[in-house]
Amino acid sequence: MRTTTKENPEYCAVESAMEVLGGRWKLAILKTLVPGTLRFGEIRRALPAITQRMLTRQLRELEADGLVTRTVYREVPPRVEYTLTDAGQRLDAIMDQLDTWGRWYQETVHRPESAADVP
Repeated sequence: MRTTTKENPEYCAVESAMEVLGGRWKLAILKTLVPGTLRFGEIRRALPAITQRMLTRQLRELEADGLVTRTVYREVPPRVEYTLTDAGQRLDAIMDQLDTWGRWYQETVHRPESAADVP
């Protein structure tokens, strides 16, 4: 079972951040929502490798942690939209920095072996 950030000691803010943002998909979902409100299907199409079940689970956790707002429109068929809260929007610059670092890492540290490197 997932712990809450309230259960983490005060001295460990990084642990609290990782509890909220940890996992394969959370930052990708948040980055997808930066430009604006999206419906569930739009998020799913933007992240084709995620399963419907995992997307639902991650969105529920992000909503519970106050990073995403879920709005249900009572119409037929039902429409559900997701948008970043102010707390979620504050992560935009951090996500940009992580994206920059990830690209650097892929290109320099974890680059695919070229044909010249293979014996």
